[in-house]
Amino acid sequence: MYRLSDKFSGMKPSATREILKVTSQPGMIAFAGGSPAVQAFPTDAVAELSNKILTENPVSALVYGVSEGYQPLRDTLRNWLAEKENVVTDSDEVMITSGGTQVMDLCTRILCNEGDTVICEEPSFVGSLNCFRSHGLKLVGVPIDNDGMNIDALRNAVAQNPQAKFIYTIPNFQNPGGTTLSLEKRKAMYEIARHNGLVIIEDNPYGKLRVAGEDVPAIKSFDTEGIVVYAGSFSKILAPGIRVAYAVVPGDMAPAFTIAKQVSDVHTGVLNQMIVSRWFDEYDVDAHIESIKEIYRQKLNLMCDCLDKYCGGFITYVRPQGGLFIWAKLPDSVDMMQYVKRLLDFKVAVVPGNSFMTDDTKECHYIRLNFSTPSDENITKGIRIMGEVAKEFI
Repeated sequence: MYRLSDKFSGMKPSATREILKVTSQPGMIAFAGGSPAVQAFPTDAVAELSNKILTENPVSALVYGVSEGYQPLRDTLRNWLAEKENVVTDSDEVMITSGGTQVMDLCTRILCNEGDTVICEEPSFVGSLNCFRSHGLKLVGVPIDNDGMNIDALRNAVAQNPQAKFIYTIPNFQNPGGTTLSLEKRKAMYEIARHNGLVIIEDNPYGKLRVAGEDVPAIKSFDTEGIVVYAGSFSKILAPGIRVAYAVVPGDMAPAFTIAKQVSDVHTGVLNQMIVSRWFDEYDVDAHIESIKEIYRQKLNLMCDCLDKYCGGFITYVRPQGGLFIWAKLPDSVDMMQYVKRLLDFKVAVVPGNSFMTDDTKECHYIRLNFSTPSDENITKGIRIMGEVAKEFI
């Protein structure tokens, strides 16, 4: 008989992952996922590039790789990120990881001891929250406004937790909140971190999926102190199954980051890194991104129109300017979990909002809706069902 460690004995499976098991049932309309639209995958390009790599020089793709990442890809990313987002300085290192969540895991390994405190948005991405929990960290949640993390609440959280190690933020089309952190708040967050000796982990997996409004400079773009770790991913612009992501790491942190990577998984799959590298070499990546944004713009508009038509007066939400999710609020009088369970009776799956809270036992009146995965037909049908079920709760 085995006993779980203290860190894992209280861990719960990701609600999103558990609900996805239900969505595999025939006829289920899945608003619970987080995957990009399958029609956005450049499948022909991936097939062609894979064939070239495995035909021309298969051994180079099948041997062990360097922990920091495939060098041609690192070089390409350095140039691309410097040009497009201004998030790489001469003193930074670009490191390749196995998915975006691994950046959070590696940063936590090298920056935190068990029992340390981290400050994050509330709500926030459940994968990162569970990562922090698995390392035995205390989570301090800061509420979000329509334009991102509440800065006054952040100041209070830092003052009350002077030994906190880092601030975790998803500044663009936050998961699940859908909000975008304003430039004023980005600068304020940076100054708070700088004055209090905190690192900022800027998680930006959705930034390339802006469908409305203007781009906002990354926090990393005005990092003069080397205190921001910038995380990005190819899961949303290429394909999630590739499991290739990256981190822009301050130079003095890079050696520890490399060691953490070595003891985690040695290196990210070389073949997958080579596919991404050759994708940049042989295709117009920026044009591809522009094309898939049209897919998401149409799907987002459709879901918002349907929510207004079928659920107006019951569900309220802040219209996101990009990303994959809508954070939908139910009336305070409605039992959110009962509504979620009732939707499953009609084969509509959504994620209960408490899954994204630092304390998931607190009362919550939100659900997260994903518009990228379901078909247009299912978006319309599923939201109409949500409106019909809502009548039972009014």
